[in-house]
Amino acid sequence: MKNFKLIQYSLILFCAVIFNSACASFNLGPSMGPLKETVLEGEGTEKILLIDLQGMINNQKDQAFTGATTALGMVEQVREIISKAAKDDDIKALLIKINSPGGTVTASDIILHELVAYKKKYEIPVYVHVMDLAASGGYYIALAGDEIIAHPTSLIGSIGVIALKVNMENLMEKIGVDWEVVKSGDKKDFMSPFRSFTVEERKLFQNTIDNFHIRFVTIIAENRKELDINEVKPLADGRVYDSKQAMDLKLIDGIGYISDTVERVRVKLENPDLKVVTYQRQGDYKSNLYSISPQPPTFNLINLDLGLDKSTLSPYFLYFWMP
Repeated sequence: MKNFKLIQYSLILFCAVIFNSACASFNLGPSMGPLKETVLEGEGTEKILLIDLQGMINNQKDQAFTGATTALGMVEQVREIISKAAKDDDIKALLIKINSPGGTVTASDIILHELVAYKKKYEIPVYVHVMDLAASGGYYIALAGDEIIAHPTSLIGSIGVIALKVNMENLMEKIGVDWEVVKSGDKKDFMSPFRSFTVEERKLFQNTIDNFHIRFVTIIAENRKELDINEVKPLADGRVYDSKQAMDLKLIDGIGYISDTVERVRVKLENPDLKVVTYQRQGDYKSNLYSISPQPPTFNLINLDLGLDKSTLSPYFLYFWMP
């Protein structure tokens, strides 16, 4: 028996040494390589760069169990793509394919800023094609487009802001747990999930929501030249519109399939030989215009996965469609 235990301990020690040695030279789990260009269609020299924005708009990275990053957050991903595109003089247009219910206010705003800055600096037109959904932050990003084209069955809009704050006060009382706070000012913990808002705090919270909402409305008026701010305000009550309604309300410029949008870009740029390219990493597979980015942040209307940091109870301010 003693000899058997000795053998067991020796095997455990051996495995531990081998595992630790391996960790010094091997990365368990997938790793990220550099972006490489893939041709989706066409054979010309000059290019339309397709950027695929799918799912929840945030900047949360996906990681393997080893801690290695397997997917960048959307903000970081867009910035990386734009940096690569800036080095390629053959790119003559960006085509942004959007399918998103929106996301955080800040992530949506940064992506819009990056796309507009690239467009202005390099004088490159930007076209947006909406697939299923460009709601709230998804539509906010779409405003970078010189033209916005929607699929015939798309939903567009949900112009507005929402924020969620967990209130665990009653739960804590039921289980007999008290939460004691020492603070420098009476509003230092006014976002706390362990108590309700006071009347004054609710007004402060609403003020922030209203300011972000005004920014959204103003951005639309600045980028949709057919609309002034007084025309946008009645549209910004949070509802979504189908493609025809959005077209009639001048929120988009056309309705069609993504292949129609590609042809539209070629006609606008007077170059029928423009080829469509995208950037992907080794192991990704995008074979045509309808291919999507691998493992996009998920969302559904029943069991919502916001793709946000679940380890915090802090509220998020969202340009997000939450039916």
